[in-house]
Amino acid sequence: MFEKILIANRGEIALRVQRACRAMGIKTVAVHSEADAEAKYVKLADESVCIGPAPSALSYLNIPAIISAAEVTDSEAIHPGYGFLSENADFAERVEESGFVFIGPRPDSIRKMGDKVSAKNAMKQAGVPCVPGSEGALPESIEEIKKIVRDIGYPVIIKASGGGGGRGMRVVHTEAALSNAVIMTRNEAQAAFGNPVVYAEKYLENPRHIEFQLLVDEHGNAVHLGERDCSMQRRHQKILEEAPAPGISLKLRNKIGTRCADACRRINYRGAGTFEFLFENNEFYFIEMNTRLQVEHPVTEAITGIDLVQMQISIAAGGKLPFQQKDIEFNGHAIECRINAEDPYKLTPSAGRITQYHAPGGPGVRVDSHVYHNYFVPPYYDSMIGKIITYGDTREQAIARMRIALSEMVVDGIKTNIPLHRDLLSDSTFLSDGITIHFLEQKLALHNKSG
Repeated sequence: MFEKILIANRGEIALRVQRACRAMGIKTVAVHSEADAEAKYVKLADESVCIGPAPSALSYLNIPAIISAAEVTDSEAIHPGYGFLSENADFAERVEESGFVFIGPRPDSIRKMGDKVSAKNAMKQAGVPCVPGSEGALPESIEEIKKIVRDIGYPVIIKASGGGGGRGMRVVHTEAALSNAVIMTRNEAQAAFGNPVVYAEKYLENPRHIEFQLLVDEHGNAVHLGERDCSMQRRHQKILEEAPAPGISLKLRNKIGTRCADACRRINYRGAGTFEFLFENNEFYFIEMNTRLQVEHPVTEAITGIDLVQMQISIAAGGKLPFQQKDIEFNGHAIECRINAEDPYKLTPSAGRITQYHAPGGPGVRVDSHVYHNYFVPPYYDSMIGKIITYGDTREQAIARMRIALSEMVVDGIKTNIPLHRDLLSDSTFLSDGITIHFLEQKLALHNKSG
């Protein structure tokens, strides 16, 4: 096992990884920008290194600075958290070339799954159900593209092969709009990802977003830890997740989970990974694989009792999974609300100083957050300042506990989306298990129109 790990991230995930390391008796190194010098995880780390000014391009995305920090602190491994460099194959390669262990998949796996076209082809070969679409990248000829899309059937969604985070995608309802949509998406993809390749998929009108959590070691062992429902999202960004997904049968869970595990073995995957699906009319359709830890991992931890971060570290150190698929038990229900520093309905960021802070508690309540009283929320990074996770024997109990937790939580001095979460937890459509990926944006549009 490692003696010292450098955590190449910030915010709540840096604190989360740090806590897992401390539980395993591993020393931690926190890297931070000048803006994060007073952060909780920096103060709690065994060592800390400033890696640059506030802008992430000069600090948390500064690969040479992170490698240098690992060298001067004699770290053995680097945990990338999520976001920033966590799915950057070049970073993973640099880490390993510099003599450190990357706590995550191999660089070639990150590259393969990071390219949506190659990922989809790999999943098809493994028998994982995929959204009907073009066989690979769209050609240059618009006439050929029109023929491909006619075969798929409108509406379609044009996607950037190297895209992510909701960028590089356009829905097309008519042939007249197709050419312009392809050109615009290609230009956006080139500018944002340095890769102009795009492909087409059937656009599902009212799907749910459901993902499967996988763990895979270097010895050919792969297990799935069930599914999460992440349909509550806006601008393709999730804000509330739950596990298990309501209405998914045990038989269907095992069928899809087993195929995902088989796919991981086929592509020689290592570590934690997540298969994301659209789900409509009782059918799953693969859309992408995330080769990192997910923000919503705590809901899976709650229903399985497995610490995903500790498992990541153990796998990276060459350890075998301590369980088989038959050993995984799913108990109860868990919900996570992402607490963002933003206007709850307009979604505009709200940086500033927290003048009063109180975290909720009680049975089945977990709070993952790096903020505290008098903490200054910087304007340079993602708006998420924490997560509340509640667990119950039933979905109803988990929801009831989340309502109480949201009523107890106090974050003054800035705006947060706590009022939105309180609203969502009382919505009859959500309570009846009936939401799709369009639910929240439609709800926000109605609120802003009436307000």
